[in-house]
Amino acid sequence: MINFISKRLIQSLIVMLVVALISFFLFNFVGDPVSNMVGQETTIKDMNALRERLGLNDPFLVQFGRFLGDALHGDFGISYRLQRPVEELIAERMPATLELVFVSAVFAVVLGISGGLFTGLKRNHWFSKFILTSSLVGVSLPTFIIGILLIYIFAVKLNWLPSFGRGDVVKLAGGWSTGLLTLSGWKAIILPAITLALYQMTLILRIIRSEMLEVMRTDFIKFARARGLKSRDINYGHALKNTLIPVITVTGLQVGSLIAFSIITETVFQWPGMGSLFIQAVQFADVPVMSAYLVLVAFFFVLINLIVDLLYFVVDPRLRAEIKG
Repeated sequence: MINFISKRLIQSLIVMLVVALISFFLFNFVGDPVSNMVGQETTIKDMNALRERLGLNDPFLVQFGRFLGDALHGDFGISYRLQRPVEELIAERMPATLELVFVSAVFAVVLGISGGLFTGLKRNHWFSKFILTSSLVGVSLPTFIIGILLIYIFAVKLNWLPSFGRGDVVKLAGGWSTGLLTLSGWKAIILPAITLALYQMTLILRIIRSEMLEVMRTDFIKFARARGLKSRDINYGHALKNTLIPVITVTGLQVGSLIAFSIITETVFQWPGMGSLFIQAVQFADVPVMSAYLVLVAFFFVLINLIVDLLYFVVDPRLRAEIKG
């Protein structure tokens, strides 16, 4: 078990290093941040002095080494646009993004698993066919179109929910803020959470359905029925257990992708999270913010994949036997 975790940790560190290198390399070609920071009357001498002060004249490897060393200490530099430490900006925006991702993940996993089980076990039921037909919307329409439609229906026409913002938030210990403790916060998060979760929910639903249909045709399920076991024990004790491995894989990856996909949703709903901060950084060529954001997203992906690997070890006895062997 220790060797298994150690190998995964080493792989995770290599992935983080490669992502940091690629992101920092690419973002050095998105534009000249100094041109956006100064006015039209600034002389070339002053611009060169500012470049020197920011370290932009140093060789690439020197800049990357400085970025990597500071990042290991939690220091991502100073934002070119706002002239504030990047870690402070991310700390202010992270609660909103993680809150949105958490609610979206709950929607996607709960509705996806329950819908997949129902459509897999009751495939000829009219409601099952309705769910499958409706789920095509989550795959076919782009995220921003879904968000605009939800805003038009529930915010403009029905006036039930707000179309932008986070609502009232409550400050907790450590500077963490949440809107899940207020009524306006829950109203504000419903539309963006549904928009963000719809594609992932559809994918989880269809994979669980296909896995359930495949497992229900196997010989050990037929043998369980021949033994006189109850349908409930067969469906949830035998069939569902054997679909967990691919379900864990897809669910883990989709929950991780929620952080990346939140950029579009936050832009549509003006959600004050890290995604909107990244979009503003791209427009201003704010390299420290962009690099820090992508490294942070990669860290969440790596962390989720590590948790998925550990769940494999718990769920799959064949993996435990292979590792012990």
